[in-house]
Amino acid sequence: MSDLISIGASAVKAYKGALGAVGENVANAETPGYSRRTAILRQAPTPGVNPDPVYREQILFSGVDIAGVARAWDSFRATEARLSAAAAGNAETRSQWLTTVENALGNGGMTVGSSLTAFFNAAGALASNPADPVARSAVLLTLRDTAGAFNTSANALERVSGGIEDAARLDAETVNSALRALHEINGTIRATARGSASYAALEDQRERLIDDIAQRLDVQVSVAGDGTASLALDGAASVSLLNGVGYAVIGVDAASDGRIALRISKEGTTVPLPATAGRLAGLVQVASVTADRRAALDALAADFAGAINAWSAGGIDANGDPGADLLDGSGGAAGFAVLIDDPALIAAASTDGRANGNLLALDGLRGAGGVESRWDAIVADTAQSLASTRSEAAAASAWRDNAYAALDEITGVDLDREAAELLRYQQAYSAATRILQVGRDTFNAILDAL
Repeated sequence: MSDLISIGASAVKAYKGALGAVGENVANAETPGYSRRTAILRQAPTPGVNPDPVYREQILFSGVDIAGVARAWDSFRATEARLSAAAAGNAETRSQWLTTVENALGNGGMTVGSSLTAFFNAAGALASNPADPVARSAVLLTLRDTAGAFNTSANALERVSGGIEDAARLDAETVNSALRALHEINGTIRATARGSASYAALEDQRERLIDDIAQRLDVQVSVAGDGTASLALDGAASVSLLNGVGYAVIGVDAASDGRIALRISKEGTTVPLPATAGRLAGLVQVASVTADRRAALDALAADFAGAINAWSAGGIDANGDPGADLLDGSGGAAGFAVLIDDPALIAAASTDGRANGNLLALDGLRGAGGVESRWDAIVADTAQSLASTRSEAAAASAWRDNAYAALDEITGVDLDREAAELLRYQQAYSAATRILQVGRDTFNAILDAL
């Protein structure tokens, strides 16, 4: 009779735990990073009986208990998801910041290109009537607008470089925090009973942290038998981010032109971090592109100032004096400035006495290889890079979404399935309580008969 009651009691306890696992699944159905739990039920061992070739389960039965909690997981799909996350993070980051670079160069309104065109047009209008003071003022005004456009674009690109640097430092600190947390989890999970609910919760937490890192760095992950994780840079396994000894610290170095480089420090050694995917790699790449655009803009400003000053020196102004320098391009695009305030100082006449001779020579600065064409090339190159990156980001995002959907097929919670499991375990629980009731009634009947 005691065996019947103990069997029923073990079943009640086991199915109660199984119902708890179902309830946890339902409660966390929408929790990011949660993996479905399953209670592993097994036949309870018979006290005092060691299994041998003669032993058969049909002869001796001591009830049921929970062997542990299994967490749904697929390492292959998880690896695929992490690789896709790194690729998407890289492309999306470059797309985001290249859009900002394009906006900094100006995609409408008063841009460097439109200001240059307005200046040359105003000079052409002055050539038709060199004595017109209003036309002279218009030339000087468009020259100031051009200087302002150079300043605006240069300052905007400088802010973009600063924003990229800040984003890189923030992502690096996020990676460092995740590595520290993973190091702590490694210590905790090693001391936690495998197959317990606490162990499964630590595994979920571990995988969420690894996913956070994978968005920012391309990593290889290996999990030991005791549940501890080791991380290395994908494609450069010698660059260890986390192992049984400790964890690395990621740093960001910034140059004066806005370029950034990643470094990794571990066990007293600091070396460059050759990341090729993830948001941090994308930020390094787009910082280089932005620096190139800033350099090209500075060169354009300096060359334009030199060309205009040389043109002015070859003419005669309204006062009969040789043309003076009109522009200062020594400070790059950010310091680009107009040096004159008097429209009469515009050297419209040529040295041979023609009133508009020098203005007519100004057209030589236009056309193929001219300042306007070079500006158009900067804008077109940026637009082409952005279009290509957007296409790459769309493909990488689709890969990431599909990879995580495939992983979710294994780890996700299906409420219909949980409802069926709930019904099954409820029926089993009711049957177990019925066994207890039968055992109690039988035991009472025997006592009454004595």
